[in-house]
This record gives sequence, structure tokens and C-alpha cells, in this order.
Amino acid sequence: MTGSAHLHELGEFLRHRRGELTPAQVGLPERTHTRRRVRGLRREEVAELAAISTDYYVRIEQGRLAPSPPVLESLSRGLRLDGDQRTYVEGLVGQAARAGHRRPPRRSARPKVHPHLTRLLGQLSRTPALVFGPRLDILAWNPLAAELLCDFGAVPESERNYVRMVFTDPVMRDIYPEWEDVARTCVEVLRMEAGTNPTDPALTALVGELAVADQQFRVWWAEHRVAHQDFGSKRITHPLAGELTLDWDTFRYAGAPEQQLVLWSAEPGTADAERLTGLAHDMAPSP
Repeated sequence: MTGSAHLHELGEFLRHRRGELTPAQVGLPERTHTRRRVRGLRREEVAELAAISTDYYVRIEQGRLAPSPPVLESLSRGLRLDGDQRTYVEGLVGQAARAGHRRPPRRSARPKVHPHLTRLLGQLSRTPALVFGPRLDILAWNPLAAELLCDFGAVPESERNYVRMVFTDPVMRDIYPEWEDVARTCVEVLRMEAGTNPTDPALTALVGELAVADQQFRVWWAEHRVAHQDFGSKRITHPLAGELTLDWDTFRYAGAPEQQLVLWSAEPGTADAERLTGLAHDMAPSP
């Protein structure tokens, strides 16, 4: 594989990003004497912002040229990229450069959870915990996570992916009152991962499946928005515990960098903490 897949994704991302901006937003005058035929910025306007030739920018957007670090920095400033977006485009260019010198990593469709993470899950009896793998595949969980979110064991292993379940499992739509925000974030996180290995066949299959199954996924994926999240909070509606607002934190394990432990918690002394404790107590075996 060459860097063409990464550069193609970079070009698509830049094209969508310029379509989201107006000349006024980036400090350019609106040229009223010419008819604007495209939504957002023209290619020549992006080139002007980055102080490069239009032809040079066109080749970048077509995936035929990797921008130099100074040019990429200029494009990032001109297109008002945020931190996650900058990380994404820098990663694409870096991956493209490395792809020309080595074979792409062979990624298994579903790695086995690391034994140390399995041990931790067994010890976390009062904290909901999950282990995510590549593409947000659900590799393992503890009983409290299953009670809080979903009976993951009832889901076939090949379908045990958090993004797939958010979009296709009615239970996930029921437990998340703000389902649209959760689903959008899933798409953005998945798009961020696509920048690491855009030719990953399992990722391509997942995206294709969800694009056919859900119109909202198809629309949001085409927007090329990206996000990297290691923590946050979610509202959950549980049939027994009621409504809870829980914090979640992600910890990447150095022994298996593609696996991450996700823990759910609540502020001590709050009603949310009491409900979560009650849920764990109800699950505890009788003495």
C-alpha cells in the first residue's frame, strides 16, 4: 500500500471543511461581482489563505500530493481546524509518509482482550467497566456494565460493536435520552480511527453496513467530522434505577495499545451515585 488512501482521505476532509466555511468566517472579502457556484470557500480562496498556488492546493485536495509541514500548518490555520481536526490531518500525512516505507499493519478482525484487563474487570464489582478494541469493538465487560447498558453476552460476537449497537439496537436508543448526541460522537470517533488505517477491511465493512442500515449514519459519515474523546458524561435511562447521569473515563493499556478500559462513575454523595450503588447492591449474590 502507498500513502494514496491516506492522502485521498485528507483531500476529502479538506474539501468538506472548506464547504463549511464562508469568506467572512476566515477574514476574506466577499467577491460580490462573481457568482459563487460552490458552497463554502473556493479552492483558490483556501490557497490564498495558505499562501500557496491554487494548483498546489488542488493536487492536495485530489490526493495527489502530501503537503509539507509548513503548508499543512497554514491550511490548518486558514481552515480554522480545532485540536481534534489538526490531530486528524497531521496523522493522515504522517501515515501517508510511513506507508511508502513499510507494509501496512495487519490488524486482526477482533483481538482477544488482554489477560490483565480481564483480571481488572473481575475485580471491579461496583464500577461498570468495558474494554473496547479497534473500531469500538466490545471485547469484554463486567456484570454491572451489562446491567447498566445492555446484555452484551446475548449479542453475537461478530455484531458486538458499540457503534453498530448504537445505530441498530433499539435498546441503545431507549437507554440514551440524548441518543443523537451519542450517535454523532460515535461517528466522529470512528472517523478519527479511520485516519489511522483507512484500508482496514473490518472498518470498511462496518461503515458500509451502517451506511445501508441507517440514513443518519450515512449523512453524518459524509460530513467528515472527527473527535477524540477520553472522558465525558452521559445520561442513561435505566428500567430499574431510573435516570442517571454518569461520567465515563477511558484508559489505554500500554500492554495492548489498541485496547481501552472504559469506566463509569458518579460523584460521591449524589443521587446518581446512590442509584448506581443500589444497582450494584441488587446484583450482589445473597450471603
